[in-house]
Amino acid sequence: MSRPFHLAWFTSFKPPAWRSPWGGVSGEEWMTGEYYVSMVKQLERAGFDFIMFEDSSLVSEALGGTAEMDLKHGLHSPKLDPFPLLPVLARETEKIGLIATGSTSFYPPFILARVMATMDHLTGGRVGWNVVTSSQDIAAQNYGIDKLLEHDERYVQAQEFLDVVKALWDSWEPGAVVMDRETGHYADHTKVSPIHHEGTYFKVRGPLNMPAGPQGHPVICQAGGSPAGRDFAAQHANAIVATNPLLPRMKEYADDIRARAERLGRDPDEIRVLFHLSPVVGETEEEAWSVWRRTYGMEDPLQVEQTLAILAAVTSIDWKQFDLDEPFPQGLTTNGHQSVLDDLMARNVGKTLRESLTERAQMGPQTVGTVAQVADRMEQIVEDTGIDGFLIRAETGLSHTRRYIDSICFGLAPELQRRGLVRTDFPHATFRDNLLAF
Repeated sequence: MSRPFHLAWFTSFKPPAWRSPWGGVSGEEWMTGEYYVSMVKQLERAGFDFIMFEDSSLVSEALGGTAEMDLKHGLHSPKLDPFPLLPVLARETEKIGLIATGSTSFYPPFILARVMATMDHLTGGRVGWNVVTSSQDIAAQNYGIDKLLEHDERYVQAQEFLDVVKALWDSWEPGAVVMDRETGHYADHTKVSPIHHEGTYFKVRGPLNMPAGPQGHPVICQAGGSPAGRDFAAQHANAIVATNPLLPRMKEYADDIRARAERLGRDPDEIRVLFHLSPVVGETEEEAWSVWRRTYGMEDPLQVEQTLAILAAVTSIDWKQFDLDEPFPQGLTTNGHQSVLDDLMARNVGKTLRESLTERAQMGPQTVGTVAQVADRMEQIVEDTGIDGFLIRAETGLSHTRRYIDSICFGLAPELQRRGLVRTDFPHATFRDNLLAF
């Protein structure tokens, strides 16, 4: 029997696929959070370990130097802050983990530490923080920063940020809250201490003005792809998000992360490496391929526009300057997601830009077919690569509908559960303990 693996879902607090025939009223109701409330209930029943909300705070002008495509397709705007959504989702569920994104380039460490500790209390120990360094100058300018630090220096800043945040979470010792009715002491002042941090980027006195939550340190999630990013993820993350359609590269990444963790003095078993996957399932293989062609085939000019706009925002490159039917451009550089750009160039040598878009939209290895066929494929991927699981991803403008969620939660996930490949329960009280249970 194959070893069990983890399922999670990667999404954003933004409009689902409202233009789809299966979009219903999602385009109007998503801002209330109700779409995500119903979604997270299904995920919990289906054995998903967590839902992760990526985030950004810009209206992108990366494609064509204008915000038209970003706003037309609802890519980076409108997008709501996921942090306040997590306690709402927690009230409607019992065990599933809930991760929101916060940037080390924009948040003050004290505020981030306090927000995460507060949410850990509100959710009973079920939150995580997706640590990002941010990659767009246009976002930085919303915070009074003209230009972001260079790529690797952003990770130096992030390292100091994590050191500060963790020190703040630890500034209340275990047992600091005594609630002694006789002496009238709520907290013991000898167990609450300033951190007196003075570093290159941050100066924070501390202590945090509240005790850490049930997990102590909430689950840390990260998506390091470059050498600096991989070191950072290997040192701090409990869950690592990665993307690649090629199984040898998936295996190389997972092995590399674990080797880096060991070199940094960390137990690799404290880390779960999950890769993006966009499975398409149907009652028959023919039906599944029909859905795939409509969703990812790039026959619709609007799909081409949307995918180019996403790619432009991620890489900080205006892809409109290139002919779609010419070879994929090489030798490009960026201060954005350099590892994403390097991987795109390497994988698309000899392909046209148009041909590359289908792969980019789908995210991860191609998994199309009946429930049994897709389950077979996922099981084999885990066996061949040694990864720890998958982050299901549906691009919001293309496939993120209640119907797609149903196909995964009521079709694919039960088949994986019947095979003993994903969890059927959450035996522990906190997100961290459930995530690291296997």
